[in-house]
Amino acid sequence: LSHPLSWLDAPRRRDFALFFLARGLAALAGQIQTVAVGWQVYDVTGDVMALGYVGLALFLPVVVCTLPAGDAADRFDRRHVVACSYVVQAVGAGVLALLAALEHADMTKLYATLVAIGAARALAGPAQQSFLPLLVPRAALARAVAWTTAAFKVALIGGPVLGGALLAAGAPIAAAAAAPAGGGALLAVAAIRASGRSEPEGVPEGSRWRRLVLGIDYVRRHRLILGAMSLDLFAVLLGGAAALLPVYAKDILMVGTEGLGAMRSALAIGGMALA
Repeated sequence: LSHPLSWLDAPRRRDFALFFLARGLAALAGQIQTVAVGWQVYDVTGDVMALGYVGLALFLPVVVCTLPAGDAADRFDRRHVVACSYVVQAVGAGVLALLAALEHADMTKLYATLVAIGAARALAGPAQQSFLPLLVPRAALARAVAWTTAAFKVALIGGPVLGGALLAAGAPIAAAAAAPAGGGALLAVAAIRASGRSEPEGVPEGSRWRRLVLGIDYVRRHRLILGAMSLDLFAVLLGGAAALLPVYAKDILMVGTEGLGAMRSALAIGGMALA
């Protein structure tokens, strides 16, 4: 039991390791991208509200796509759903790097790219969260969740620091760095051999509408879940307080890109310390 993966057989150990790697690389890419885009948008526009629109562009697709994404996770192989999401995110990272290299002042194309990335993340969410139980035995699920959560938290801390350091070399380089990280996550998911299909329990087969209604009804009946989701939903509508960090880094504290990365990481460090 000393080895973190010793409680799995060899095939499952391989698939779990690939999922673990994909989860960490995808989170790393997302954090690098968040730092790069925030700095780029404020540097080009000088408008604080433009940072809010960045959060809105990523948030709105979640509202629209989450329920269909949950149904897709039930109906299709989760490997394929997650892989498709990673493809869109990697391409989106490349487009953002190109816009940064062109120093494009028109934010319309940037926001449109962020909407596509937000939709891809929403698509991957349910499939990614429900994929892990198919890769490990039930008895090992708690430990598997702990390890994948740790990978995500490490990315939350290291990603912004790396993004800030890359920004010092230029916004295009920082934006482009998210593409190979996302590509690595895609390759890791594609290499998983375990099936990503499972039949939802207690749901009539082939009834897409029934699946959506059951999910909504479950949240409505459990007020604690509804309250927590609503609070989180509106708190991040325009990116949350963290969206303003480029303003503090550039105009108030004047600590530059490295300081921006450190401030972004401080949020994850505080969360881990409290946990």
